[in-house]
Amino acid sequence: MGAAGAFAFTALPNASATPSASAVIAEVYGGGGNSGATLTRDFVELGNAGSAAYDLSGYSVQYLPGTPSAGSAWQVTALTGAIAPGARYLVGEGTGSGGTTALPTPDATGSIAMSATSGTIALVSGTAALTCKTAADCAADPNIVDLAGYGTAVVREGSGPAAGASNTAAVARADSLADTDDNAADFTSGSPTPVNSAGQTPGSGDGGGDGGGDGGSPTDPGTVRVHDIQGTTRLSPYAGQTVTRVPGIVTGVRVSGSLGYWIQDPTPDTDPRTSEAVFVYTGSAKPTVSVGDSVLVTGKVTEYYPSSTSQSNTEIGGPTTTVLSSGNALPDAVALNATSVPDAYIPTASGGSIEALALQPAVYAQDFYESLEGMRVTFADARVVGASDAYGELWVTVKPKENATARGGTLYSSYGQPNTGRIEVMSLDTASTFPAANVGDELSGVTTGPLDYSTYGGYNVQATQLGTLVDKGLKQEVTRRQKKDELAVATYNVENLDALDPQEKFDRLAEGVAVNLNSPDVVALEEIQDDNGATNDGTVTAEATLKRFTDAVRAAGGPAYKWRYISPTNNADGGEPGGNIRQVFLFNPKRVSFTDRKGGDATTATSVVKTRKGVQLTYSPGRIDPTSEAWANSRKPLVGEFTFQGEQVFVIANHFVSKGGDQPIHGRYQPPARSSETQRAAQATEVNTFVKSLLAADRNARAVVLGDLNDYEFSPTVTALTAGKVLKPLITTLPAAERYTYVYDGNSQTLDHILTSPAVTSFDYDVVHLNAEFADQASDHDPQIVRIDLSKCRRR
Repeated sequence: MGAAGAFAFTALPNASATPSASAVIAEVYGGGGNSGATLTRDFVELGNAGSAAYDLSGYSVQYLPGTPSAGSAWQVTALTGAIAPGARYLVGEGTGSGGTTALPTPDATGSIAMSATSGTIALVSGTAALTCKTAADCAADPNIVDLAGYGTAVVREGSGPAAGASNTAAVARADSLADTDDNAADFTSGSPTPVNSAGQTPGSGDGGGDGGGDGGSPTDPGTVRVHDIQGTTRLSPYAGQTVTRVPGIVTGVRVSGSLGYWIQDPTPDTDPRTSEAVFVYTGSAKPTVSVGDSVLVTGKVTEYYPSSTSQSNTEIGGPTTTVLSSGNALPDAVALNATSVPDAYIPTASGGSIEALALQPAVYAQDFYESLEGMRVTFADARVVGASDAYGELWVTVKPKENATARGGTLYSSYGQPNTGRIEVMSLDTASTFPAANVGDELSGVTTGPLDYSTYGGYNVQATQLGTLVDKGLKQEVTRRQKKDELAVATYNVENLDALDPQEKFDRLAEGVAVNLNSPDVVALEEIQDDNGATNDGTVTAEATLKRFTDAVRAAGGPAYKWRYISPTNNADGGEPGGNIRQVFLFNPKRVSFTDRKGGDATTATSVVKTRKGVQLTYSPGRIDPTSEAWANSRKPLVGEFTFQGEQVFVIANHFVSKGGDQPIHGRYQPPARSSETQRAAQATEVNTFVKSLLAADRNARAVVLGDLNDYEFSPTVTALTAGKVLKPLITTLPAAERYTYVYDGNSQTLDHILTSPAVTSFDYDVVHLNAEFADQASDHDPQIVRIDLSKCRRR
């Protein structure tokens, strides 16, 4: 295909252009490493039929399956350098487990697993993935320089695709590189004959595909460098291959957990996409090298996946290490700050893997971090946005102005912007105590270390130098006490509280109710376990748990609460096996009364009925449609009828299904699938339907829907819950910088909610921050409270 020109169409809309007199696709082979193959790797060979060098800077080779589906995407391998007149240019792609012969050293490397029998290769002026999926659409794309469809490819030039490709056969142009824009005529089948820009063929060069082994001196570097191993995508083009005597300086040593060390090449290439560092995994053996050692490493390149949906770590495993010298200066660290880290988060692939996409470190924050995988990075004077945890981890932001909360965190306010300045910090210094940091504190001075990746949080700095923690004095909040005529209703997730827990846990949670929440009239508790916790013996009652808790509240200065709940069917409501978590109502009988209507149990639904005395529940306490599939292996909503100063109030306590099973926002599948969302939306619809039935019976009914919904205020769950404007999410009444109840991976976010029916018009709402932002937590959730003046609530 010509570099430019008018397009001519045949009867069938096949891609075509003015025949090229310069750069063309010369040969395509997708059988590398397959059964029966000799070569271990797929390849695309380019040729230059012109009389001048052809510059490939900013170009790419791209691959599309022969019969693309709606979810298929072009996979991209970026190119550098140029093709000399009459010369060839070799692009190495995916490897398999078969074959015995390596390619000659590729001029460019990718990791695309091409089909041996059917596919389309495009030479493209640009590195953005193509979007065309038909021959006609691709013919109209001016960025396509040449195109070769083979096998049964839908996208091809001319009368048909090139025929005869297989595990043992490539399709190639004639030596003249003649291009008539007809793949069927221009390509013929034959044994693969890869040639690189140096004119090397398999066996004639050093065979970069076999890791650069050249039989040289054991103290001389091999031919493969770290940036060759890392490549320009998230996957190493050398994965599965042994690399020989790779040089680098040791920049960090890990002696616990996943044992090994990082090396970094002090002589980088000029490609910003290729990392200059790699982790050397030593297995069960503690590494014997030291920071500053200059080493040569021989071992097998692998892509280690911490989880099934995470990105991978490129590693060299089973290493043989030669220390050449010690005490060497370390390569300069790359600064992480508001200028260097892009604002866009991560590329997308229609829900598929982004691993084969060429990195764009100037565009996406996650690509920027990937381009620095293993390299020394540094930041200074960073604000803590995620408190220290039991695993010796904390989160900071290197973008201090990015969506800051009122108390120093970073607000997560939409799926589209997960806050690119967040970075996790761990320490490689196992001899020192990791600092106990709260949100808003500062990691002052310089923090430096290799950049790693983990399934728990994504990219992280493995600090060899940790800044000094400066305590900014974050305090637990205490909300005001309700006035005489205000009904105070609160919700609090007490994180798997059971009767066997230590008294300290009871006391701290009780203080949160009695002091920080200032003794609400009604408290909806989530995650109250049965009387023996995780002991899985059929116990479902929670009387002992609640007796200890209410006694602790009383000792902390609170009222003598009474309680109501419905015991679940054993192991039917999710959570910790044997724990039988449930929601519970606590109420202060001196201020509010509970209307008991017997008959509610684990599997019997309560409903709304009209009587001569007004609207009431058939069972109180009761459950909303507990046998519905929406509540499978999940907590069923608890409904209760209360009376305050002669006014009736309905309270619905919820604990929706967790986000377990969702793909991480930093994982390789983008955008990530939120599979758990489906059940939460169904649960929200059930509660919404119940509230609608209540309002249909009494449009002025005062309802408070609250609890741990495990979803955000902008989520489909909350949209389903509020459908028809039957409920108002009170979190949206707060200033944006205060809308959070939970902190996860440095993102302050809302999982817990209070919503009210339209008749609740006079209220004062508060999220009481006393746990989520602190290293020392009684629970991982913050409670919240609404104070309602029923005498001022308008009737419609």
